[in-house]
Amino acid sequence: MTQRSHIEAIKAIKQAILKSRYQAAAAVNREMLSLYFGIGEYISKNSRKGFWGTNAIATISEQLQKELPGLRGFSATNLKNMRLFFEAWETAFTNHFPTEEHAQTSNNETITNFHLLTNDLRKNNVLNRQPLADDLQNANNKIITNRQLLADDLESNEIQEIDIDIIIRLTTSEQLAFNQNLQNFVAVGFTHHILIINKTREINERLFYIEQCAKGFWSKEKLKYNLKSNLYAQQGSMINNFAQTISQLDFRGKALRAFKDEYLLDFVNIEDPDEADEREIENEIVRNIKKFILALGTEFSFIDNQHRLIVDEQEFFVDLLFFNRKLQSLVAIDLKKNNFKPEYVGKMNFYLSALDEYVKMPHENPSIGIILCKEKSNKIVEFAFRDTAKPMGVATYKTARELPPEYIGILPDVEKLKELM
Repeated sequence: MTQRSHIEAIKAIKQAILKSRYQAAAAVNREMLSLYFGIGEYISKNSRKGFWGTNAIATISEQLQKELPGLRGFSATNLKNMRLFFEAWETAFTNHFPTEEHAQTSNNETITNFHLLTNDLRKNNVLNRQPLADDLQNANNKIITNRQLLADDLESNEIQEIDIDIIIRLTTSEQLAFNQNLQNFVAVGFTHHILIINKTREINERLFYIEQCAKGFWSKEKLKYNLKSNLYAQQGSMINNFAQTISQLDFRGKALRAFKDEYLLDFVNIEDPDEADEREIENEIVRNIKKFILALGTEFSFIDNQHRLIVDEQEFFVDLLFFNRKLQSLVAIDLKKNNFKPEYVGKMNFYLSALDEYVKMPHENPSIGIILCKEKSNKIVEFAFRDTAKPMGVATYKTARELPPEYIGILPDVEKLKELM
């Protein structure tokens, strides 16, 4: 066996192991979400519309711990989160599998095609009514009545003998395949789902964050940051000239989604931001580059600060230079401590021309420039962008001393970032 074939064998086996682990983890997560949704439905119907007392959920949680020592994830808080999970998505889910014909013909790309089949609990005789005499005489019937839950119920042998079938089934992989939203949904962990539900109201907003978590493998800290900074509203809202400077539709679409209108830089803690010069702000960013990348978004890699460009034997320096893997493009950032001025566009246009000429690789897309300043007038930016040839945008930033109290500290500390990176 040659060294080359030896390396290839190790690589192939490693890939197979990693793929198997990922698929196993995904299957576990899918089943867990399915279980939590079904339990959430059961708790919702009995606690909201039934006759459970106010302490029923806490009592159930305590008894579960006794019945199943070492059980995790079924605290009273988490049981309430399961109820929240069900109630947040109840109207979006249907109670039946799609037919084969429907799966083949449906073009509906919304979450309404996510068919978490709970078997409607009614099929298993978990009924929202008082039991009839015939029910009690029939040993095969499995009934949970809607009345106040007593401690004696939970401690008695009778309740342990009742077989409560809460059957929750997911659609098969083949049925899920026709809708990307569904795959994203089951790829996101329960903790992420609860964070999204608590911080959003509209279904499209929730679907946006679910997709970003699934595709970007967002950590809990990153999700918290993007929820706080309202990425959904900010995404693609940065004023730019991409429509006139990027002809390739796919590249333009990715560029529009890659940048935000405002960046929260709570790690830049300068005594008087108005008196600080650009270099002081830049140094703070470089010292906290991991946090800045987290603020920028996914797929950004830091290349250099004060990146030197030589044009006709003269030196010029780009404040911050990044590469975005998704865009396959260099991203130049020019920091400004003041409000936007039209002359900043000419300077950025020059930088981008030089980067495309001397730095950009042949297979890469054109470089993009971001002018990051304190404030901007959209009308002034619009006029400044007219007749420009290079793709660029203008965004604003806020430092720690300018942020509202609720925004300070939403980026993780250094130790957390080490774990994330």
